[in-house]
Amino acid sequence: MPENGSRLTSFATLGLLGLCISLSATFRYMTSQPDLREKIPEFIAFVFLAGALYLFAVFLVERIPLRSLALLVIVGGALLMRLLILPSAPSISDDVFRYLWEGRVQRLGLNPYTVFPDLPGLEALQDRAHPLVTGGTVSTLYPPLTELSFRLVTTVWAYKVLYTVLDLSSIALLLAILAALKQPLHRVLIYAWNPTVIVSFAMSGHHDSLAIFLLLAANLALIYRKDRLSISFLALSVLSKFFPAILLPAFLKRTQIRHAGVFLGVVALGYVPFLGAGRALFKGLSDYAAGWEGNDSLFRLLRLAGNTKAQAELVALVLVLALTAYALKKQLAPLASCLLLISGLLFLSPNAFPWYFTWIVPFLCFNPSPSLLLMSITCVLGYSPLIAYSTGLPWKESHLMRVLEYVPVFALLVYEGWHMYPPRRDR
Repeated sequence: MPENGSRLTSFATLGLLGLCISLSATFRYMTSQPDLREKIPEFIAFVFLAGALYLFAVFLVERIPLRSLALLVIVGGALLMRLLILPSAPSISDDVFRYLWEGRVQRLGLNPYTVFPDLPGLEALQDRAHPLVTGGTVSTLYPPLTELSFRLVTTVWAYKVLYTVLDLSSIALLLAILAALKQPLHRVLIYAWNPTVIVSFAMSGHHDSLAIFLLLAANLALIYRKDRLSISFLALSVLSKFFPAILLPAFLKRTQIRHAGVFLGVVALGYVPFLGAGRALFKGLSDYAAGWEGNDSLFRLLRLAGNTKAQAELVALVLVLALTAYALKKQLAPLASCLLLISGLLFLSPNAFPWYFTWIVPFLCFNPSPSLLLMSITCVLGYSPLIAYSTGLPWKESHLMRVLEYVPVFALLVYEGWHMYPPRRDR
Protein backbone atom coordinates (compact mmCIF):
# COMPACT_ATOMS: atom_id res chain seq x y z
CA MET A 1 0.00 0.00 0.00
CA PRO A 2 1.39 3.48 -0.88
CA GLU A 3 2.53 5.62 2.04
CA ASN A 4 -0.38 8.05 1.67
CA GLY A 5 -2.85 5.15 1.63
CA SER A 6 -1.24 3.63 4.72
CA ARG A 7 -1.43 6.97 6.52
CA LEU A 8 -5.11 7.36 5.59
CA THR A 9 -5.82 3.86 6.90
CA SER A 10 -4.10 4.69 10.18
CA PHE A 11 -6.06 7.93 10.55
CA ALA A 12 -9.30 6.07 9.79
CA THR A 13 -8.50 3.47 12.46
CA LEU A 14 -7.81 6.22 14.98
CA GLY A 15 -11.05 7.84 13.91
CA LEU A 16 -12.95 4.61 14.57
CA LEU A 17 -11.31 4.35 17.98
CA GLY A 18 -12.39 7.91 18.78
CA LEU A 19 -15.92 7.19 17.60
CA CYS A 20 -15.98 4.01 19.68
CA ILE A 21 -15.00 5.96 22.80
CA SER A 22 -17.58 8.67 22.03
CA LEU A 23 -20.37 6.15 21.44
CA SER A 24 -19.48 4.26 24.61
CA ALA A 25 -19.48 7.50 26.61
CA THR A 26 -22.87 8.44 25.14
CA PHE A 27 -24.41 5.09 26.08
CA ARG A 28 -22.83 5.20 29.52
CA TYR A 29 -24.08 8.70 30.27
CA MET A 30 -27.53 7.91 28.85
CA THR A 31 -28.01 4.87 31.07
CA SER A 32 -26.69 6.67 34.14
CA GLN A 33 -29.92 8.70 34.21
CA PRO A 34 -32.16 7.60 37.14
CA ASP A 35 -35.29 6.87 35.10
CA LEU A 36 -35.17 7.32 31.33
CA ARG A 37 -38.92 6.79 31.09
CA GLU A 38 -39.32 10.23 32.64
CA LYS A 39 -36.71 11.71 30.27
CA ILE A 40 -37.82 10.46 26.85
CA PRO A 41 -36.83 13.67 24.99
CA GLU A 42 -33.32 13.35 26.44
CA PHE A 43 -33.25 9.64 25.55
CA ILE A 44 -34.22 10.42 21.95
CA ALA A 45 -31.54 13.12 21.80
CA PHE A 46 -28.92 10.67 23.10
CA VAL A 47 -29.86 8.09 20.47
CA PHE A 48 -29.73 10.72 17.71
CA LEU A 49 -26.26 11.75 18.90
CA ALA A 50 -25.19 8.11 18.92
CA GLY A 51 -26.77 7.74 15.47
CA ALA A 52 -24.73 10.63 14.06
CA LEU A 53 -21.51 9.09 15.41
CA TYR A 54 -22.57 5.70 14.08
CA LEU A 55 -23.30 6.98 10.57
CA PHE A 56 -19.87 8.65 10.45
CA ALA A 57 -18.31 5.33 11.46
CA VAL A 58 -20.23 3.59 8.64
CA PHE A 59 -18.90 6.22 6.23
CA LEU A 60 -15.31 5.46 7.28
CA VAL A 61 -15.82 1.71 6.89
CA GLU A 62 -17.38 2.11 3.45
CA ARG A 63 -14.94 4.62 2.02
CA ILE A 64 -11.51 3.75 3.44
CA PRO A 65 -9.66 0.39 3.23
CA LEU A 66 -9.02 -0.86 6.76
CA ARG A 67 -6.85 -3.52 8.35
CA SER A 68 -7.23 -6.11 11.10
CA LEU A 69 -6.57 -3.56 13.87
CA ALA A 70 -9.69 -1.66 12.81
CA LEU A 71 -11.70 -4.89 12.92
CA LEU A 72 -10.47 -5.45 16.46
CA VAL A 73 -11.68 -1.94 17.39
CA ILE A 74 -15.08 -2.68 15.82
CA VAL A 75 -15.63 -6.01 17.57
CA GLY A 76 -14.15 -4.83 20.87
CA GLY A 77 -16.24 -1.67 20.72
CA ALA A 78 -19.41 -3.68 20.09
CA LEU A 79 -18.75 -5.74 23.20
CA LEU A 80 -17.87 -2.70 25.31
CA MET A 81 -21.00 -0.76 24.34
CA ARG A 82 -23.22 -3.68 25.28
CA LEU A 83 -21.46 -4.27 28.58
CA LEU A 84 -21.87 -0.60 29.49
CA ILE A 85 -25.60 -0.56 28.77
CA LEU A 86 -26.45 -4.06 30.05
CA PRO A 87 -26.77 -3.19 33.79
CA SER A 88 -29.35 -0.43 33.11
CA ALA A 89 -33.04 -0.92 33.88
CA PRO A 90 -35.33 -1.58 30.87
CA SER A 91 -37.20 1.64 31.63
CA ILE A 92 -38.34 2.54 28.10
CA SER A 93 -40.13 -0.77 27.47
CA ASP A 94 -42.20 -3.06 29.71
CA ASP A 95 -42.06 -6.05 27.36
CA VAL A 96 -39.48 -7.93 29.42
CA PHE A 97 -41.90 -7.99 32.37
CA ARG A 98 -44.47 -9.73 30.17
CA TYR A 99 -41.75 -12.25 29.26
CA LEU A 100 -41.21 -12.87 32.98
CA TRP A 101 -44.93 -13.43 33.53
CA GLU A 102 -45.17 -15.92 30.67
CA GLY A 103 -42.12 -17.75 32.01
CA ARG A 104 -43.76 -18.08 35.43
CA VAL A 105 -46.94 -19.38 33.81
CA GLN A 106 -45.07 -22.11 31.96
CA ARG A 107 -43.05 -23.21 34.97
CA LEU A 108 -46.36 -23.75 36.79
CA GLY A 109 -47.49 -26.06 33.98
CA LEU A 110 -49.97 -23.60 32.45
CA ASN A 111 -50.32 -23.06 28.72
CA PRO A 112 -49.43 -19.42 27.85
CA TYR A 113 -51.81 -19.56 24.87
CA THR A 114 -54.82 -20.09 27.13
CA VAL A 115 -54.18 -17.69 30.04
CA PHE A 116 -53.63 -13.96 30.41
CA PRO A 117 -52.51 -11.67 33.27
CA ASP A 118 -56.00 -10.47 34.28
CA LEU A 119 -57.43 -13.99 34.46
CA PRO A 120 -59.01 -14.55 37.92
CA GLY A 121 -56.82 -16.72 40.13
CA LEU A 122 -53.52 -15.63 38.58
CA GLU A 123 -53.09 -12.43 40.58
CA ALA A 124 -50.16 -13.91 42.51
CA LEU A 125 -48.13 -14.21 39.31
CA GLN A 126 -48.04 -10.45 38.86
CA ASP A 127 -44.86 -8.57 39.78
CA ARG A 128 -46.06 -5.90 42.23
CA ALA A 129 -43.13 -3.64 41.36
CA HIS A 130 -43.93 -3.87 37.64
CA PRO A 131 -47.63 -4.71 37.14
CA LEU A 132 -48.65 -5.42 33.56
CA VAL A 133 -50.76 -2.48 32.41
CA THR A 134 -51.33 -3.29 28.73
CA GLY A 135 -52.43 -6.59 27.21
CA GLY A 136 -53.88 -7.83 30.49
CA THR A 137 -56.77 -9.61 28.77
CA VAL A 138 -54.73 -11.02 25.86
CA SER A 139 -52.97 -14.38 25.86
CA THR A 140 -49.51 -14.66 24.37
CA LEU A 141 -48.90 -13.75 20.74
CA TYR A 142 -45.34 -15.10 20.64
CA PRO A 143 -44.36 -18.31 18.79
CA PRO A 144 -43.30 -21.51 20.63
CA LEU A 145 -39.50 -21.19 20.52
CA THR A 146 -39.69 -17.74 22.04
CA GLU A 147 -42.05 -19.09 24.70
CA LEU A 148 -39.54 -21.81 25.55
CA SER A 149 -36.82 -19.17 25.90
CA PHE A 150 -39.06 -17.31 28.36
CA ARG A 151 -39.25 -20.47 30.42
CA LEU A 152 -35.48 -20.76 30.74
CA VAL A 153 -34.73 -17.73 32.89
CA THR A 154 -36.32 -16.02 35.87
CA THR A 155 -34.97 -12.46 36.13
CA VAL A 156 -34.81 -9.31 34.01
CA TRP A 157 -31.01 -9.47 34.12
CA ALA A 158 -31.03 -13.04 32.80
CA TYR A 159 -33.33 -12.13 29.90
CA LYS A 160 -31.11 -9.22 28.94
CA VAL A 161 -28.01 -11.41 29.09
CA LEU A 162 -29.66 -14.17 27.04
CA TYR A 163 -30.83 -11.89 24.23
CA THR A 164 -27.57 -9.90 24.26
CA VAL A 165 -25.56 -13.11 23.90
CA LEU A 166 -27.72 -13.99 20.88
CA ASP A 167 -27.15 -10.46 19.57
CA LEU A 168 -23.37 -10.90 19.91
CA SER A 169 -23.65 -14.33 18.29
CA SER A 170 -25.27 -12.62 15.30
CA ILE A 171 -22.11 -10.52 14.96
CA ALA A 172 -20.10 -13.75 14.71
CA LEU A 173 -22.47 -15.10 12.03
CA LEU A 174 -22.26 -11.84 10.09
CA LEU A 175 -18.47 -12.09 10.08
CA ALA A 176 -18.76 -15.67 8.78
CA ILE A 177 -21.18 -14.62 6.02
CA LEU A 178 -19.02 -11.64 5.00
CA ALA A 179 -15.99 -13.93 4.82
CA ALA A 180 -17.88 -16.51 2.76
CA LEU A 181 -19.00 -13.81 0.32
CA LYS A 182 -15.50 -12.25 0.27
CA GLN A 183 -16.89 -8.90 1.38
CA PRO A 184 -14.98 -6.58 3.77
CA LEU A 185 -15.28 -7.89 7.32
CA HIS A 186 -15.32 -4.33 8.64
CA ARG A 187 -18.89 -3.99 7.36
CA VAL A 188 -19.98 -5.88 10.46
CA LEU A 189 -19.85 -2.45 12.14
CA ILE A 190 -23.17 -1.62 10.46
CA TYR A 191 -24.88 -4.08 12.80
CA ALA A 192 -22.41 -4.19 15.68
CA TRP A 193 -22.48 -0.44 16.45
CA ASN A 194 -26.08 0.32 15.51
CA PRO A 195 -27.66 2.28 18.41
CA THR A 196 -31.16 0.81 17.91
CA VAL A 197 -29.75 -2.71 18.03
CA ILE A 198 -27.77 -1.99 21.20
CA VAL A 199 -30.69 -0.28 22.96
CA SER A 200 -33.23 -2.94 21.90
CA PHE A 201 -31.29 -5.94 23.22
CA ALA A 202 -28.69 -4.93 25.81
CA MET A 203 -30.89 -2.25 27.38
CA SER A 204 -34.51 -3.35 26.83
CA GLY A 205 -34.05 -7.12 26.56
CA HIS A 206 -36.28 -7.60 23.51
CA HIS A 207 -36.34 -11.19 22.28
CA ASP A 208 -36.06 -10.36 18.54
CA SER A 209 -32.34 -11.21 18.64
CA LEU A 210 -33.31 -14.89 18.75
CA ALA A 211 -35.14 -14.73 15.40
CA ILE A 212 -32.37 -12.59 13.85
CA PHE A 213 -29.68 -15.06 14.92
CA LEU A 214 -31.57 -18.02 13.47
CA LEU A 215 -32.35 -16.16 10.23
CA LEU A 216 -28.65 -15.36 9.77
CA ALA A 217 -27.84 -19.01 10.46
CA ALA A 218 -30.32 -19.95 7.71
CA ASN A 219 -28.55 -17.63 5.28
CA LEU A 220 -25.10 -18.96 6.20
CA ALA A 221 -26.25 -22.57 5.72
CA LEU A 222 -27.73 -21.62 2.34
CA ILE A 223 -24.43 -20.08 1.21
CA TYR A 224 -22.73 -23.41 1.92
CA ARG A 225 -25.54 -25.30 0.16
CA LYS A 226 -26.78 -27.01 3.31
CA ASP A 227 -30.34 -26.73 2.03
CA ARG A 228 -32.23 -28.78 4.60
CA LEU A 229 -30.31 -27.16 7.44
CA SER A 230 -31.02 -23.73 5.99
CA ILE A 231 -34.77 -24.37 5.75
CA SER A 232 -34.74 -25.82 9.28
CA PHE A 233 -33.08 -22.68 10.64
CA LEU A 234 -35.62 -20.56 8.76
CA ALA A 235 -38.43 -22.54 10.39
CA LEU A 236 -36.84 -22.07 13.82
CA SER A 237 -36.64 -18.35 13.12
CA VAL A 238 -40.38 -18.32 12.33
CA LEU A 239 -40.94 -20.21 15.59
CA SER A 240 -39.22 -17.26 17.29
CA LYS A 241 -40.92 -14.37 15.46
CA PHE A 242 -43.38 -14.66 12.59
CA PHE A 243 -41.83 -12.14 10.17
CA PRO A 244 -39.30 -14.54 8.51
CA ALA A 245 -42.23 -16.56 7.09
CA ILE A 246 -42.40 -14.13 4.14
CA LEU A 247 -38.91 -15.32 3.13
CA LEU A 248 -39.91 -18.95 2.57
CA PRO A 249 -40.54 -18.52 -1.22
CA ALA A 250 -37.12 -16.85 -1.66
CA PHE A 251 -35.39 -19.70 0.20
CA LEU A 252 -37.30 -22.40 -1.66
CA LYS A 253 -36.32 -20.71 -4.93
CA ARG A 254 -32.67 -21.33 -3.97
CA THR A 255 -33.23 -24.88 -2.73
CA GLN A 256 -36.03 -27.23 -3.80
CA ILE A 257 -39.77 -26.92 -3.45
CA ARG A 258 -39.93 -30.25 -1.61
CA HIS A 259 -38.06 -28.64 1.28
CA ALA A 260 -41.33 -26.89 2.11
CA GLY A 261 -42.15 -30.16 3.87
CA VAL A 262 -39.08 -29.75 6.08
CA PHE A 263 -40.19 -26.22 6.95
CA LEU A 264 -43.75 -27.28 7.80
CA GLY A 265 -42.50 -30.27 9.77
CA VAL A 266 -40.18 -28.20 11.98
CA VAL A 267 -42.88 -25.56 12.58
CA ALA A 268 -45.45 -28.26 13.44
CA LEU A 269 -43.04 -29.91 15.90
CA GLY A 270 -42.49 -26.56 17.59
CA TYR A 271 -46.20 -26.23 18.34
CA VAL A 272 -46.62 -29.77 19.71
CA PRO A 273 -45.98 -28.84 23.39
CA PHE A 274 -48.74 -26.21 23.21
CA LEU A 275 -51.43 -28.03 21.23
CA GLY A 276 -53.58 -28.27 24.33
CA ALA A 277 -54.60 -24.67 23.62
CA GLY A 278 -56.71 -25.91 20.70
CA ARG A 279 -58.42 -23.06 18.86
CA ALA A 280 -56.89 -20.54 21.27
CA LEU A 281 -53.40 -21.22 19.89
CA PHE A 282 -53.43 -18.08 17.74
CA LYS A 283 -56.06 -16.07 19.63
CA GLY A 284 -53.50 -13.76 21.24
CA LEU A 285 -51.96 -13.03 17.84
CA SER A 286 -55.35 -12.31 16.26
CA ASP A 287 -56.36 -10.05 19.18
CA TYR A 288 -53.09 -8.15 18.80
CA ALA A 289 -53.56 -7.80 15.04
CA ALA A 290 -57.11 -6.56 15.50
CA GLY A 291 -56.47 -4.11 18.31
CA TRP A 292 -53.01 -2.65 17.84
CA GLU A 293 -51.75 -0.07 15.39
CA GLY A 294 -48.61 1.87 16.18
CA ASN A 295 -45.75 3.81 14.58
CA ASP A 296 -46.90 2.73 11.11
CA SER A 297 -45.99 4.59 7.92
CA LEU A 298 -47.44 3.43 4.57
CA PHE A 299 -50.17 1.56 6.42
CA ARG A 300 -51.20 4.84 8.04
CA LEU A 301 -51.43 6.45 4.60
CA LEU A 302 -53.71 3.63 3.50
CA ARG A 303 -55.94 4.36 6.48
CA LEU A 304 -55.91 8.12 5.81
CA ALA A 305 -57.04 7.35 2.25
CA GLY A 306 -60.36 6.27 3.75
CA ASN A 307 -59.82 2.51 4.08
CA THR A 308 -60.96 0.54 7.08
CA LYS A 309 -58.27 -1.39 8.94
CA ALA A 310 -59.33 -4.61 7.22
CA GLN A 311 -59.21 -2.97 3.79
CA ALA A 312 -55.81 -1.45 4.50
CA GLU A 313 -54.52 -4.85 5.65
CA LEU A 314 -55.74 -6.43 2.40
CA VAL A 315 -53.99 -3.79 0.29
CA ALA A 316 -50.82 -4.16 2.37
CA LEU A 317 -50.91 -7.94 1.92
CA VAL A 318 -51.24 -7.58 -1.85
CA LEU A 319 -48.27 -5.19 -1.91
CA VAL A 320 -46.12 -7.56 0.18
CA LEU A 321 -47.00 -10.40 -2.19
CA ALA A 322 -46.08 -8.15 -5.12
CA LEU A 323 -42.69 -7.46 -3.52
CA THR A 324 -42.21 -11.21 -3.06
CA ALA A 325 -43.05 -11.84 -6.72
CA TYR A 326 -40.58 -9.10 -7.73
CA ALA A 327 -37.80 -10.68 -5.63
CA LEU A 328 -38.47 -14.07 -7.20
CA LYS A 329 -38.66 -12.71 -10.74
CA LYS A 330 -35.42 -10.76 -10.36
CA GLN A 331 -33.82 -13.80 -8.73
CA LEU A 332 -32.46 -11.65 -5.93
CA ALA A 333 -29.87 -13.27 -3.68
CA PRO A 334 -31.37 -14.44 -0.37
CA LEU A 335 -29.64 -11.69 1.61
CA ALA A 336 -30.97 -9.03 -0.76
CA SER A 337 -34.42 -10.64 -0.60
CA CYS A 338 -34.29 -10.48 3.19
CA LEU A 339 -33.57 -6.75 3.12
CA LEU A 340 -36.21 -5.96 0.49
CA LEU A 341 -39.03 -8.07 1.89
CA ILE A 342 -38.50 -7.30 5.58
CA SER A 343 -38.22 -3.57 4.84
CA GLY A 344 -41.40 -3.73 2.76
CA LEU A 345 -43.16 -5.64 5.52
CA LEU A 346 -42.19 -3.04 8.12
CA PHE A 347 -43.28 -0.10 5.99
CA LEU A 348 -46.61 -1.76 5.20
CA SER A 349 -47.26 -3.15 8.66
CA PRO A 350 -49.84 -1.64 11.05
CA ASN A 351 -47.20 -1.99 13.78
CA ALA A 352 -43.59 -0.91 13.36
CA PHE A 353 -42.21 -0.33 16.83
CA PRO A 354 -38.59 0.90 17.03
CA TRP A 355 -37.08 -2.47 17.95
CA TYR A 356 -38.74 -4.07 14.89
CA PHE A 357 -36.24 -2.19 12.72
CA THR A 358 -33.44 -4.30 14.16
CA TRP A 359 -34.70 -6.97 11.73
CA ILE A 360 -33.27 -5.12 8.72
CA VAL A 361 -29.95 -3.96 10.18
CA PRO A 362 -27.99 -7.23 9.69
CA PHE A 363 -28.78 -7.21 5.97
CA LEU A 364 -27.50 -3.67 5.58
CA CYS A 365 -24.03 -5.16 6.11
CA PHE A 366 -24.31 -6.58 2.58
CA ASN A 367 -26.40 -3.83 0.94
CA PRO A 368 -25.80 -0.62 2.91
CA SER A 369 -28.76 1.48 1.78
CA PRO A 370 -28.42 5.09 3.08
CA SER A 371 -32.20 5.44 3.48
CA LEU A 372 -32.55 2.28 5.55
CA LEU A 373 -29.49 3.17 7.62
CA LEU A 374 -31.24 6.46 8.38
CA MET A 375 -34.46 4.55 9.20
CA SER A 376 -32.56 2.52 11.79
CA ILE A 377 -31.85 5.81 13.61
CA THR A 378 -35.02 7.87 13.10
CA CYS A 379 -37.14 4.96 14.34
CA VAL A 380 -36.24 6.09 17.88
CA LEU A 381 -38.97 8.73 17.41
CA GLY A 382 -41.38 5.82 17.79
CA TYR A 383 -40.78 6.17 21.54
CA SER A 384 -42.16 9.74 21.59
CA PRO A 385 -45.67 8.73 22.79
CA LEU A 386 -44.01 7.72 26.07
CA ILE A 387 -43.52 11.42 26.86
CA ALA A 388 -47.20 11.85 27.73
CA TYR A 389 -47.92 8.21 28.58
CA SER A 390 -45.32 8.14 31.38
CA THR A 391 -47.21 10.99 33.09
CA GLY A 392 -50.46 9.01 33.14
CA LEU A 393 -52.03 10.41 29.98
CA PRO A 394 -53.46 8.07 27.30
CA TRP A 395 -51.14 6.66 24.65
CA LYS A 396 -51.30 9.07 21.73
CA GLU A 397 -49.03 9.24 18.69
CA SER A 398 -47.98 12.53 17.13
CA HIS A 399 -48.40 13.06 13.39
CA LEU A 400 -45.45 15.47 13.51
CA MET A 401 -43.18 12.83 15.04
CA ARG A 402 -44.30 10.33 12.41
CA VAL A 403 -43.48 12.84 9.65
CA LEU A 404 -40.04 13.51 11.13
CA GLU A 405 -39.42 9.80 11.47
CA TYR A 406 -40.45 8.65 8.00
CA VAL A 407 -40.48 11.51 5.48
CA PRO A 408 -36.66 11.98 5.33
CA VAL A 409 -36.30 8.20 4.92
CA PHE A 410 -38.80 7.96 2.06
CA ALA A 411 -37.32 11.05 0.38
CA LEU A 412 -33.88 9.45 0.47
CA LEU A 413 -35.35 6.14 -0.66
CA VAL A 414 -36.89 7.82 -3.72
CA TYR A 415 -33.55 9.51 -4.43
CA GLU A 416 -31.76 6.15 -4.26
CA GLY A 417 -34.30 4.53 -6.55
CA TRP A 418 -34.08 7.41 -9.03
CA HIS A 419 -30.31 7.01 -9.34
CA MET A 420 -30.45 3.22 -9.41
CA TYR A 421 -33.15 3.11 -12.08
CA PRO A 422 -32.95 6.43 -13.97
CA PRO A 423 -35.92 7.17 -16.26
CA ARG A 424 -35.47 6.39 -19.95
CA ARG A 425 -35.15 9.41 -22.20
CA ASP A 426 -36.64 9.49 -25.68
CA ARG A 427 -33.97 9.86 -28.32
